[in-house]
Amino acid sequence: MSATVHRAWAADLDARGLYELLRLRVDVFVVEQASPYSELDGRDLEEGARHFWLAGEGWAAPMLGCLRLLQEPDGVFRIGRGCTARSVRGRGLGRQLVEAALAEVGDAPCVLDAQEHLADLYRGYGFVAAGPTYDWDGVTHLPMRRERA
Repeated sequence: MSATVHRAWAADLDARGLYELLRLRVDVFVVEQASPYSELDGRDLEEGARHFWLAGEGWAAPMLGCLRLLQEPDGVFRIGRGCTARSVRGRGLGRQLVEAALAEVGDAPCVLDAQEHLADLYRGYGFVAAGPTYDWDGVTHLPMRRERA
């Protein structure tokens, strides 16, 4: 499968792009995972928010995956809201998104809250557990941190 990683600052996202990002996240996190929570957390349009997504070729190609990168006030980066469409899972697309975000993070510290079944994926990029697992609306998560690479 051919997919291209795209990246945009929040301010550079057009309405269609933002809509597609949010639709995919709601499809995965709220509908598929049956986790009725407010997906819109107020951070998608922060000045420093960066959005990564995967799409096939052409302007009408469906969004296949997405990920958000934030920089906290203390300088630590936060990866979040990463997901891939059910129809393309198991093809390494999530890895492409993580690698694109980490290329931007560089040597800076980075944190994330991994769904527990994905913790090994993030361990492969140098993340370690940074606390105990916890339940977030019926899905077990593990806080993880990667110190300077």
